[in-house]
Amino acid sequence: MICPVCKKGETSVVDSRPTEDGTSIRRRRLCVCGERFTTFERVQFRELTVVKKNGRKSTFDREKLSKSIYIALKKRPIDTDTVEKFITKISRSLEELGQNEIASNTIGTMVMEGLKDLDPVAYVRFASVYRNFREEKDFIQFVDKIDVFKKK
Repeated sequence: MICPVCKKGETSVVDSRPTEDGTSIRRRRLCVCGERFTTFERVQFRELTVVKKNGRKSTFDREKLSKSIYIALKKRPIDTDTVEKFITKISRSLEELGQNEIASNTIGTMVMEGLKDLDPVAYVRFASVYRNFREEKDFIQFVDKIDVFKKK
């Protein structure tokens, strides 16, 4: 494993343990430069290909999914462990569909539905990019249609 600081591959595993949900292994590593960092090892059941709206295809990238979710949840009161479990749940759900090719809108819909329950503000943030809101009225129409902000 290459150290993220010095870029050398001379690291050793200091601690290794399964994650809470048992779907990956968390490893603490120590580099010869003295830097400590964490890596995760996950099972990949199948190679997933994402089919974009324009027909282009690309390999599913868990990190890209993770980045978009973390952007939506920026400065929200959701702990990292909860976010990682959410990302793992989405990834597992995609693999369990049993298809090698997944439409990008399937992924977007899964993320939106999950964020709706996790954090309403992140849900609207993600939707604004996913649904390509261009004007203020787009936000207003979207928020008026959903019930996550309505008082019970």
